[in-house]
Amino acid sequence: MPDLKMDPSINVLGETLKPCSLTPVTGFFRDGCCNTGDMDRGKHTVCVQVTKEFLAFSKYLGNDLSTPRPEFGFAGLRDGDRWCLCVDRWLQAHAEDAAPNVVLAATHQNALETVSLMMLKSKALDMN
Repeated sequence: MPDLKMDPSINVLGETLKPCSLTPVTGFFRDGCCNTGDMDRGKHTVCVQVTKEFLAFSKYLGNDLSTPRPEFGFAGLRDGDRWCLCVDRWLQAHAEDAAPNVVLAATHQNALETVSLMMLKSKALDMN
């Protein structure tokens, strides 16, 4: 049986990880948070607020997040929804000027293994 152990729920600011979205329910563990662990090969650690532009970019790259998939209980994302995005996809979108905004308080600290805090802050919705 696979180990579904979760890494500590700490965000990129060193605080307790906040929920990203319960409507729609997001996260690798479908707990509403961008928690991660060894089983999360995609590293779904960046809490984003998707845009129409990002959804089109993702669909173009072969990951259609906007089309409902009822067989998986997925209603499809719409402009403004929050979602735990794979850190590598966010970085790829950032390189193409298509990265959606980030919620730092809900982005898992493991994202920092791939992207810098400064880069995430450049797209942060929750900066004071």
